[in-house]
Amino acid sequence: MTDSPLTTRAVHDDPEYAANLRRATLASSLGSALEYFDFALYGLSTALIFNVLFFPQGDPGMATVLAFATFGVGFLARPFGGLFFGVLGDKLGRKWVLVVTILLMGGASTAIGLLPTYEAIGFWAPVILVLLRLLQGFGAGAEQAGATVLMAEYAPVKRRGFFSALPFIGIQAGTLLAALVFSAIALLPEDQLLSWGWRVPFLASFALILLALFIRMRLRETPTFVELEKHDQIAERPIRDIFSHGLPGVVVGIGLRMAENGGSYMFQTLGLAFFVSVLGPTADKSLLTWGVTIGSLIGVFSVPFAGHLSDRFGRRTIYRVGSVFMLVYTFPAWWLLSLGNHAIAIAVIAVGIGFAVATMLGPQCSMLPELFGNRHRYLGVAMAREISAVLAGGLAGVLGSYIITVSGGNWVLLATYMATLALITTASTFLVPETLRRDLTRIDDAIKVSRNEGGDDVYATTVSIKAVVR
Repeated sequence: MTDSPLTTRAVHDDPEYAANLRRATLASSLGSALEYFDFALYGLSTALIFNVLFFPQGDPGMATVLAFATFGVGFLARPFGGLFFGVLGDKLGRKWVLVVTILLMGGASTAIGLLPTYEAIGFWAPVILVLLRLLQGFGAGAEQAGATVLMAEYAPVKRRGFFSALPFIGIQAGTLLAALVFSAIALLPEDQLLSWGWRVPFLASFALILLALFIRMRLRETPTFVELEKHDQIAERPIRDIFSHGLPGVVVGIGLRMAENGGSYMFQTLGLAFFVSVLGPTADKSLLTWGVTIGSLIGVFSVPFAGHLSDRFGRRTIYRVGSVFMLVYTFPAWWLLSLGNHAIAIAVIAVGIGFAVATMLGPQCSMLPELFGNRHRYLGVAMAREISAVLAGGLAGVLGSYIITVSGGNWVLLATYMATLALITTASTFLVPETLRRDLTRIDDAIKVSRNEGGDDVYATTVSIKAVVR
């Protein structure tokens, strides 16, 4: 397995390359921060605000379920956005797609801050909320995949795990910012919070859009896509390529994401809703969001550290450590949340986000792009990420809030749900070949590499995954 000259040259040997690498890191980080600021903010608002403002209050429990359903709708739109923009990213390049997605995603989020409530316009309030959520999800469907591919293709090969994880500090920063902002506005008197306070952070996301747009307009195309153009190897039909050659990688990528994505949203949103259901009106909503805040702050350091460890010990090893940790942590975590103690709940959520989720997210940043060949990498990563986002993150809020409502807050059922996600991801780490230091200019997928090329016995892996697909 040989490396491309484009990816092996040292950053300090080429000032122009080093400048583009810094620019790509900043552009990807800002996009990630905006996406997760919006999604974390929406999730926090779903559990505590949207259920009150945008749905009839005859049955508060069902209003919460419906509010989480709108949260899930955004995930339903993501695979379609990933498919649409993924094709464009593989045909036209990574840069311009990221410009369009940041505008679409950020514009929809800003518009949510201007939306009238159910009391003002009745049934149309949740309808427009769903439409804006669909637009937000459609743009986000390619945003994170694009940032992932962009950084993996720019990063020096021997430190690809570390550099690819750096933009995902934006994920933690966006989540942290959302939690801090929400904690601040939650201190407002309830009438002010529900009348105008909740709108402020959504409207403020417009500033992030302008900054990210300015940086992305100055970004150059990735070296690996330039290689495709130079050798006239750009795929004319990326969708056909991904279904004929890349489907095993998509299936494994989905499995790898189940615990990371599902666990993240369960800790961020469902954990809050569950804790409120345990304590009722005595729950301190502003205090509880500090669990997400601290967990995100830990993630700023633990995500790139996990990426760095994957450069030394391999992607699969570090990923498996994270998924097994979540599996072991799940039942104690939900039992502790059921105790109704604010301090314990903050610690549980912080550890779940900052360690369990982050340990998987670190190696994932480089591993997913390494699974796919250069001709359909954007589309492959987008499909793996966004289909899993529906199956894991999208269902987590709806199914979890339904479990809370019908079971009276049974923590065992919620823990079993999270443990199932962790088991799927742990099993997936045994199906994927090691992708460490793979040459990203290659047009074949890693999962189809023969024993002689890859050094791993991945033939059996390919057969088993094909059986699943069939």
